[in-house]
Amino acid sequence: MSTKTTEPAEVRNTKQRRAVTAELHRLEDFISTQDLHRRLQDQGESVSLATTYRILQSMAELGQVDVLRTAEGEAIYRRCEAQHHHHHLVCRSCGATVELEAPDIEAWAENTARRHGYTDVDHTVEISGICEQCTARLEAEDTPVSEDRGATLPGGGSPEAAQRPSSSPSTSRPGRGSSGPTR
Repeated sequence: MSTKTTEPAEVRNTKQRRAVTAELHRLEDFISTQDLHRRLQDQGESVSLATTYRILQSMAELGQVDVLRTAEGEAIYRRCEAQHHHHHLVCRSCGATVELEAPDIEAWAENTARRHGYTDVDHTVEISGICEQCTARLEAEDTPVSEDRGATLPGGGSPEAAQRPSSSPSTSRPGRGSSGPTR
């Protein structure tokens, strides 16, 4: 979200803008322009893809939507819960997002810019990681259960396997990668 305080030009409240805004209010998660356009078309709204892009860009500039970038660089949008400057903590696995207040980051950004002679400073901070629910799910997927006894040891091995000599330790972890939020 932008920290700029310049007054935006008046925005026309067109039928297309109302349709985009209404659809964003029905959604909980981030959505790409293409997916939003598809949903609007499915509802019989006559909004072109180019108009959908322009409306979302305008809404982003006005702070009415949050914008994130996927790992592929695609912009995804969500109605903005907070009406003031804030940052995001985003799960790279499921796209869950937490809006953050960060006064220390605000002060750091202003001081850093001032030290270098910059004014009219704008910044965006997005912290990404794996949320608690996805971490638990991934850890559960990585913990095999012994078929005959149902027991596991720390690190995922069975008691039987712990008694057998190992030829070489395995350090790879399957399936941990993600391309980021795709909603």
